[in-house]
Amino acid sequence: MQYVSRAPRPPLDGLIDDLYYLRGAPPYARLTLPPMPAALLIVNLGAPFRIRSGTGLETAQYADGCVITLPTRALEFGYPIPTRSVGAHLKPWGLAPFLPMPAAELRDRPVTLEQVWGRAAVATLRDRLATASGPHQMLTLLEDELTRRLGEHAGLGLVRHTGGVLAAARGAVAIGGLSGAAGVSSTHLAQRFKELIGVTPKRLARTYRFAATVFAIDPAGPVDWGRLAESAGYFDQAHFGHEFRAFTGLTPTRYVEVRRRFLHEHPGHVMEGWPLPAD
Repeated sequence: MQYVSRAPRPPLDGLIDDLYYLRGAPPYARLTLPPMPAALLIVNLGAPFRIRSGTGLETAQYADGCVITLPTRALEFGYPIPTRSVGAHLKPWGLAPFLPMPAAELRDRPVTLEQVWGRAAVATLRDRLATASGPHQMLTLLEDELTRRLGEHAGLGLVRHTGGVLAAARGAVAIGGLSGAAGVSSTHLAQRFKELIGVTPKRLARTYRFAATVFAIDPAGPVDWGRLAESAGYFDQAHFGHEFRAFTGLTPTRYVEVRRRFLHEHPGHVMEGWPLPAD
């Protein structure tokens, strides 16, 4: 599988972690993506893919691409074989300048790219990407499109600053002090977060803390769950286990078993690290 990634130039670097190109056969037909502190924009250039957000919900098909604001529950991706797409991993607040609606309306509800930018605009972009000379030109085309669409958004500076504090501390911040430090009320801060990110500061902090904890796990070796829970600031191991199930749908030990399966079956794969086999 081919994966090409690079960071965008200013001013997009304050909104986007990286632009990427993905092509080839995925390691599994279905992958589960636990929530992480990021948003996602995908321009699909291959056969349609499918996404299911939450258990018991129907799987939706996406032909042109999709937009996903910061998720609060695991997503299941069904990839065509082969798959081909160009996209962006955005910071939690990174989608706001490109959305015609509040992010809260899209919480755990992925929508097609056409629903955000319109059919004609997306068709033109996909045609240009499909005829590009290679991955690097494709990433430049996507970057140019995002730069062209970039606009002002009320409250973005406040949310970026406060979200940056949460990111730097990996969520280990007293939420009550964030609004005071920013010089606004807690209600105002929560409203801005919901509008631009889709969740409250407290929920974003939980997601940062969980992500940092998961990335600290070495699935190849033994895991001291008690020590891990304590170092991550969880009240006790039971609370840690509850958070794990809430975010992934799996117990901590089952999560490691699935990660080890990925490592064993696809060592060194470009997608290893966060997605999990859903089969």
